[in-house]
Amino acid sequence: MPGVSARGLSLEERRQLAVNLTRVLSLYRSILDAYIIEFFTDNLWGTLPCSWQEALDGLNPPQLATLLLGMPGEGEVVRYRSVWPLTLLALKSTAYALAFTRTPGFQTPSEFPENPSQSSRLPAPFRKHVRPKKQHEIRRLGEGHLSRFMSLGLGLKVKSIEGDQRLVERAQHLDQELLQTLKKEEKRNPQVVHIPSRCSPHHVVRWVDPRTLCEELLLPLENSPQGEARLLLTGLHACGDLSVTMLRHFSCCPEVVALASVGCCYMKLSDPGGYPLSQWVAALPGYELSYRLREGACHALEEYAERLQKAGPGLRTHCYRAALEMVIRRAQPELRRPGVQGIPRVHELKIEEYVQRGLQRVGLDPQLPLNLAALQAHQAQENRVVAFFSLALLLAPLVETLILLDRLLYLQEQGFHSELLPIFSPELSPRNLVLVATKRPLGQAFSVLETEDS
Repeated sequence: MPGVSARGLSLEERRQLAVNLTRVLSLYRSILDAYIIEFFTDNLWGTLPCSWQEALDGLNPPQLATLLLGMPGEGEVVRYRSVWPLTLLALKSTAYALAFTRTPGFQTPSEFPENPSQSSRLPAPFRKHVRPKKQHEIRRLGEGHLSRFMSLGLGLKVKSIEGDQRLVERAQHLDQELLQTLKKEEKRNPQVVHIPSRCSPHHVVRWVDPRTLCEELLLPLENSPQGEARLLLTGLHACGDLSVTMLRHFSCCPEVVALASVGCCYMKLSDPGGYPLSQWVAALPGYELSYRLREGACHALEEYAERLQKAGPGLRTHCYRAALEMVIRRAQPELRRPGVQGIPRVHELKIEEYVQRGLQRVGLDPQLPLNLAALQAHQAQENRVVAFFSLALLLAPLVETLILLDRLLYLQEQGFHSELLPIFSPELSPRNLVLVATKRPLGQAFSVLETEDS
């Protein structure tokens, strides 16, 4: 997907981009604020302009991926079946133009050429217990799994902060398991495997309070002359306020001289406190981002476009859930958007079977009389549900762009240099933008601190 590069933007260009983003998000906030499970209860299709309805109605999933999301299949020629209204074309062009590009600036052969679960770029011992997505991430960021690779794979001194004692104990067990594997490999092939200094990460059980500085986080791993400790703070998908906390530690603590942060779970940001951070964005009209907008920014656009191209039966899940919401509201009007535990193999169920199982999961009588004709009428609108959800996904990167742009502006207001780079393949890792910041040139060895969302 095309977009604007965050690299090299001047302060004025960053500020103007923030202005443009808040204006556009204000115009289309109703689409982003909508819950797709309320498609029928709130008549979401009827909230779209009539000309948009005419253009989108009847488009099948692959056509939505190609024409709306701008992600055609390989070798596909883009052809519109009708003339689209200028307002819809303007929305599409604006969404492309204002979002930070998510396409990395590297082109390499496939990382999983033979086995989709085994990265060819990560040594076999470091792939154990690691999902393909995380294999790709720790290899690209090159820094639980990230701390293990940095310490045992790269020979760096690493401190890993984790709030859950059980996860720390599990990480320590995996550290020792990997260490024993590496020792065996080194005996068999010392020239290939040998790393001069190899020690496990130093794990600390500690919740990091976003409102205060964490002294434990700043303690160096080795004795350094006073004022000479040099720390790099890294976070691979640090959740919610944890990413913000890292920025504040970087800003306030002289020991931290560099930062590499990939954020996620924007809906968990404190309000206020987690967004906005910069004075510039906080002063803009329409800067507010509701929970729903921040949640939508965490969706995987590229992955959904691929699902659209395949047009699999799994796409009907949103339509089924929206139909279930209608039945729930009629049975118990005060029960709104209840959580429904995952219903297995939804695509193999008839809509009435799904509704009955859903009613049982929310504590209602699964034998409630159902209007089968109404349910079938809802199911007939499946492509409309998919089209509306695709519209929201088209706009979602603008929300993520504003959140990350706010962080760049915050650091710039503090007098630091920062950039934002797409570092992972978005198909494998949707949150693929890494924020890098420095205080002064890094020419010496430094300790590494890591916070990681497990």
